[in-house]
Amino acid sequence: MRVLVTGGAGFIGSHTTDALLAKGYDVTILDSLEKPVHLKGKPSYIPAKVRFLEGDVRNREDMLNALQGVEAVFHFAAYQDYLPDFSKFFHVNSVGTALIFELIVEKKLPVKKVIVASSQAVAGEGLYHSASGEVFRPDLRPLAQLEAGDWDFRHPSTSEILKWKDTPETHANPQNQYALSKYSQELMTLAFGKRYDIPSAAMRFSIVQGPRQSFYNNYSGACRIFSLSYFFNRAPLIYEDGMQVRDYVNIHDVVDANLLVLEDNRACYEMYNVGGGKPYTVQEFCAIVAKEFGREGLAPRIPGLFRFGDTRHIVSDISKLQALGWNPKRSPQESVHLYREYLEQQTDVDDIMDYAERNMKSLNVVRESRKAASR
Repeated sequence: MRVLVTGGAGFIGSHTTDALLAKGYDVTILDSLEKPVHLKGKPSYIPAKVRFLEGDVRNREDMLNALQGVEAVFHFAAYQDYLPDFSKFFHVNSVGTALIFELIVEKKLPVKKVIVASSQAVAGEGLYHSASGEVFRPDLRPLAQLEAGDWDFRHPSTSEILKWKDTPETHANPQNQYALSKYSQELMTLAFGKRYDIPSAAMRFSIVQGPRQSFYNNYSGACRIFSLSYFFNRAPLIYEDGMQVRDYVNIHDVVDANLLVLEDNRACYEMYNVGGGKPYTVQEFCAIVAKEFGREGLAPRIPGLFRFGDTRHIVSDISKLQALGWNPKRSPQESVHLYREYLEQQTDVDDIMDYAERNMKSLNVVRESRKAASR
């Protein structure tokens, strides 16, 4: 079987490609090698045996060429950034997904399954509950609240701090341009799949970690930021108070989930959370990274800065995917270890650390609370 992997030069796409090849699949990659994610062009880890096409998922000719002879599609190509170029998120993410289904229907292509990558960002803030069991579905925290250094959601009547709950696939509350575009991909995948009898599935990934994450992508997250900090013997910066709860999942667990959904017909016309199965605060995760790099004595900086638009807590309920027989097997410690090995293989990392911070500040994403300013 030939499988098309869009975004196959990227983090999740390349690891999924490796696993497909190991199982005997024939793989075609379509990737635009867009900067800054691929700042230095085609990565050296792309196997020589794949059919590699440099092209744009929005381009009809590029996509039709990539789909020739294909029986299954993993659609990982996506636009991610903090830039306010709102239309590009939908032009790449939404239009690219629609074009895949459009060409399959129009050309009557014999595609047996389409699997589309979504994101935990679609959930926005997850579910919360009070001590009495009342469930809340909050939106973004107001800017004035964050500027006051008040990080938590509170009960509107009692001011009780609300507790987070595992969030299932049925909850969606996208709050930014990226999340909105990914939600549109989920909806198209399931709706077009059912309507035109194209077995399809959407995968809502939590925070995926491991080697090959782009050093230059602002969305690469805590593993990259903390690892680079400790690699250069610098105290990492933690936003808010570091008590935000997150859901980290190893790249190889994600690949296992991808192949399971490809090969299991029970997964048709469904959407799945793909998470690590265990919550960690940002401070706890930072301590894991510090230990891996032997920097336990180098405490993180927690000055009260915040990124406007960040969620306070989000942990995915993965029981639906577990019902198919999948379980996360690797720990954050294993993810960080693999990432450290990958980082230490790089030869030109001196400029990486400041690159994303400069970008984030220039975009006014990182801001200061009044508590931080008064210190």
